[in-house]
Amino acid sequence: MVRRMTNETNWDQRYERQDTPWDKGEPAPGLVDWLKKQSLELETRVLVPGCGRGHDASAWGRKGFETTGIDLSNLALEGARQSYEALPNLAFFPGNFLEDEPQEPYDLIFEHTLYCAISPDRREDYAKALPRWLKPGGYFLAIHFIFPLSEEGPPFGASREEIINRFQGQCTLLEDWKPRHFEGRKDEEWMFLWQLNS
Repeated sequence: MVRRMTNETNWDQRYERQDTPWDKGEPAPGLVDWLKKQSLELETRVLVPGCGRGHDASAWGRKGFETTGIDLSNLALEGARQSYEALPNLAFFPGNFLEDEPQEPYDLIFEHTLYCAISPDRREDYAKALPRWLKPGGYFLAIHFIFPLSEEGPPFGASREEIINRFQGQCTLLEDWKPRHFEGRKDEEWMFLWQLNS
């Protein structure tokens, strides 16, 4: 039996109405900067959950990483495929990060605007999903929205402390910092690099 989210959002409806203010038409600036300095092996398999129209996933694909984007919205996935299907190492599939089981766990997960999009009462489900999708010792790179939590959303805010407390039991925080951001998001984004405990 599939559990339903409290405050569940109809994502296909949001895309159909073009009500997608999180979609800036390009990869997150913080991710672009991080990819310029990363030293990952090219064999690293990357998952981008909640990939939307695939802009962040495309940044990984252009760097040569085997990348999979998953999303609940078929309309978003259609847009992702239309824009980025020419990249041979990039694929998009329907998927529910909180509930699905991967065929094989990934080496790295990149998150941007997924944690803030789910109902806060499912954040523990998110934390429990990480070790299903990520190999022991794998990396979890995330850009989170940092602003006060309210009942109005998505996006639902979070604090740096809440995010650290949520993941530190199963992951080791390697680094966190304020990334370069899209216009209008000053002081709203914070970037984290974790490693899943073996």
